Amino acid sequence: MKRLLTNARNFRHRVAPESETFRGFAAGQTPGTLFISCSDSRVIPALITGAVPGEVFELRNAGNIIPPYEAKRECAEAATIEYAVEVLKVHDIVVCGHSHCGAVGALANDQDLTELPSVSQWVAFARPALAPMLGTPPDDATLARYVQLHVTAQLEILRGYPAVRTALDAGRLKLHGWYYRVDTAEVLELDQAQGVFHRN
Repeated sequence: MKRLLTNARNFRHRVAPESETFRGFAAGQTPGTLFISCSDSRVIPALITGAVPGEVFELRNAGNIIPPYEAKRECAEAATIEYAVEVLKVHDIVVCGHSHCGAVGALANDQDLTELPSVSQWVAFARPALAPMLGTPPDDATLARYVQLHVTAQLEILRGYPAVRTALDAGRLKLHGWYYRVDTAEVLELDQAQGVFHRN
């Protein structure tokens, strides 16, 4: 923790605060992409994408889960998505799942989450989409098939959000699905027409 705090205190000196980029942040932000990913410490959106400050609006939670839209439910994910699409006018949304995911793994391996009631309730949002595969042990620790199915399902859920649906219909928004391998740093992209993830 001491190292992190020291770096934080010295951050302004490392980034040259007099630069035009940082001064411009006082006027607001105009990111082009909403990046939805897991809270996992091995998944760092800016590191993976090479994004600079102000370029990517992030939504991170356990398992990169997007709850189905419900108008009257208070939901941080829904608020973030709505703000990104309606206010920031992002033109791309990326849902990035990753290998060795604890949230997806808990479902795939039917882990007992009795002692983690909040986690249990949260990952339950992902259970319906994975239901056809549950009960079948994962092929390997990467959980590739499970995570990729999960990412595909989250994209479908996103399409159910009014703001997203309106922007898609207007042609001003595109959705993307990525699968990131934490052990190789490889990124696969979903071909939505064929339903498969591939290397570019």
